[in-house]
Amino acid sequence: MFIHLGGSRMIRIREVVAILDAGAAEQAANETHFVQIAKNEGRMEHISPDEIKSYVITKDRVFASPISSTTLKKRADQSQKSWK
Repeated sequence: MFIHLGGSRMIRIREVVAILDAGAAEQAANETHFVQIAKNEGRMEHISPDEIKSYVITKDRVFASPISSTTLKKRADQSQKSWK
């Protein structure tokens, strides 16, 4: 199953390691450091020029999404329920 991250970007749900709220991530020093490292290493992908509301972390990339972490989690949960 796939999860829509915004714009035209979709990824497989099984690739998702974590979904972080961007506001909370900016408040936590460790998470901010993690996001900064991903940017410096060229592993950050901005989905859209809109405001970043969440970060979706996979093994290889960090996606900056304009969709809230709550909405992304609901989408992932719905996709997994429909699969069963």
